[in-house]
Amino acid sequence: MVHKLFQPLTSKKLSLKNRIVMAPMTRSFAYDGIPGKQIADYYQRRAQAEVGLIITEGTVVRRVASSNDPNIPVFYGEQALEGWKKVVEEVHAKGGKIAPQLWHMGIIPAHKNWKPSESFEGPSGLLNPETKGGKEMSESDIENTIEAFAEAAYQTKKIGFDALELHGAHGYLIDQFFWDKLNKRNDKWGGATLSERNRFAIEVVKAVRNAVGEDFPIILRLSQWKQQDYSAKLAKTPEEMEEWLLPLSDAGVDIFHCSQRRFWEPEFENSDLNFAGWAKKITGKPSISVGSVGLTGDFLGAFKGQSFEASDNFLNELNRRLDAGEFDLIAVGRALLADPEWALKIKNGNLSEFKGFSKDQLKELY
Repeated sequence: MVHKLFQPLTSKKLSLKNRIVMAPMTRSFAYDGIPGKQIADYYQRRAQAEVGLIITEGTVVRRVASSNDPNIPVFYGEQALEGWKKVVEEVHAKGGKIAPQLWHMGIIPAHKNWKPSESFEGPSGLLNPETKGGKEMSESDIENTIEAFAEAAYQTKKIGFDALELHGAHGYLIDQFFWDKLNKRNDKWGGATLSERNRFAIEVVKAVRNAVGEDFPIILRLSQWKQQDYSAKLAKTPEEMEEWLLPLSDAGVDIFHCSQRRFWEPEFENSDLNFAGWAKKITGKPSISVGSVGLTGDFLGAFKGQSFEASDNFLNELNRRLDAGEFDLIAVGRALLADPEWALKIKNGNLSEFKGFSKDQLKELY
C-alpha cells in the first residue's frame, strides 16, 4: 500500500509529481564552497529516480562566519551561483524540482582544525547554554544578516530554483534566536516569550518574501530539538505552537518543514498528531514531515558513526497519516543518501532491494 506517496501535490504555489522530498543533508563536497559537477550529478540521480522535490544541503548566505566548514557550499559569488545554476539545470533535465536550503549556522564548533577568519556570531555569543563561543550580534550585524538572506533568496529565483527553504532548525542561527537558552538579549530581538524571540525569523521571512515576490514558494524548516540539547522543546503546548507558527505564516511562509527524530511520534499528549500535523492544523498550510524514514534507527545515530539496516515497516504508518491529511509531504534523508533509487523501488514494489545506510557512505558523494 504505497499509492498515497505517488499522488501529485498541487498547492497554491508549488505542484509536485509525488509526496517524496529529499531532505537537506550536509555533505561537505563543495570544495572552497563551490558546487561542482559531482554535486549536480548527485542531485540529478535522485531527480531521475522519482524524488518529487529535492531540498539541497544547507548553503550559506553572504555573511562572515556563517559556515563552520570551507567545503560547505556558499550561495553568493559568481562561481558558486554558476555552479548552482548547473545543478538546477541538471535536475530539471530529469523532470525534478529543487529548492536550496539557505543557511547561517550561528555559533557552533568549527569543523576539525579549520577556523573562520572572524568570530562566529549569534544572538548572545553562546555556543551552548553554559559556554561562550563567539560574539553577540549587534543591531547592524542582525540587519546585515537579514539582508544577506534576502540577497540569497533573490538569486534563488533568478537562477531558476522552484522554491527555497530557510534553515530555522537544529540549533543554528535562526533557531538560536528562538531558544531562550541561547537568546539572552534584552532588546527587541530577545524576550521572555517565544513570540518575542520570534522576531528575527519573522523579519528574515518578510525580507525574503519581498525579494522573491508573492508567487515564489518559501519553506521554513523548524525543530523542537537542538543539536545542543536533543530534549529541548520550544513550544510545550499547542497554544505556544500557535504563538510561534502563526506569525511566521503571516510573514510569508508557505510550507512548514517539521523535523523530529521519529515522524510517527505525537508532538503533544492526548493527540496522535506529529509536529508536521500540528503545523498544518494551526496554519492551514502544507507541511513536510521528516524523521527516521526507511531505516531501523533514528538519524542522530548517524552523527555517532552508526550504520542502519533498511526497513519498509514505516510504509503503513506513513500512508495512514498521509491518507488522513495529517501532513502533505515526507522528507527522506539517509535512505536516499544510501540509495538514489529508493523512491523508484517503492513505486515499483521492489522493497526487498532497499539498501541500508553505512557510515562509510558519508565519505563519498553518490
